[in-house]
Amino acid sequence: MRLRLPSYQRTEGLHPPLYSPAYRSTVLRAPSRQLVLLPQNLTEVTGPLLGAGRVSDTDADLTAAPGGEPQGQRIIVHGRVLDGDGRPIPHTLVEIWQANAAGRYRHARDTWPAPLDPHFTGVGRVLTDEAGRYRFVTIRPGAYPWGNHDNAWRPAHIHFSLFGRAFTQRLVTQMYFADDPLFPYDPMLNSIPDERARKRLVARFDLDATVPHWALGYEFDIVLRGSAATPMEEPHEE
Repeated sequence: MRLRLPSYQRTEGLHPPLYSPAYRSTVLRAPSRQLVLLPQNLTEVTGPLLGAGRVSDTDADLTAAPGGEPQGQRIIVHGRVLDGDGRPIPHTLVEIWQANAAGRYRHARDTWPAPLDPHFTGVGRVLTDEAGRYRFVTIRPGAYPWGNHDNAWRPAHIHFSLFGRAFTQRLVTQMYFADDPLFPYDPMLNSIPDERARKRLVARFDLDATVPHWALGYEFDIVLRGSAATPMEEPHEE
């Protein structure tokens, strides 16, 4: 039986273009020539593989660092990973990384004078279940300055990475929070041409997922393909 290798279609007007002048770093890194497709062969599709043994039960709880609890508002972020027909994508590795409640990453290049939290790494991962569901416990991130333009601040957001059957199949996106006053001033978010697609990056407050006296709940479904796809930073092109 012949293995069918995956191919990808880039929905026009949905994903952000590689060259967006208002987002200054794209001016330097965007390709100036037509992209050349590097098709995936059997080696790229079959290995190395991701497995459940690489993910522990505590990896999805970003508030469970040893030594104490992180500062900030505890939140639960959950949702489903779906294909373009609404079918669940099971056993997919979902990773997140984010700033702490003060808007600072635990990274050597993040040096703006916001406090670091010794009890918050800002990274987590989980495998989706049979129904394509994932769930993280974390801290609501803060906004931070990023030097793109005068008085530039990024809205509060969480980065998401999704892996397919192998390391070469990876998509990256961001999740935002509703009613953020920085939305109109963020060229990264506004590089997405379709307003409806931009709204799909905003998590929905979920009272049913909210735990009384403990954490607020947010729902963020990720659709991989089709007209309702979640905008991704640099999806594959054909």
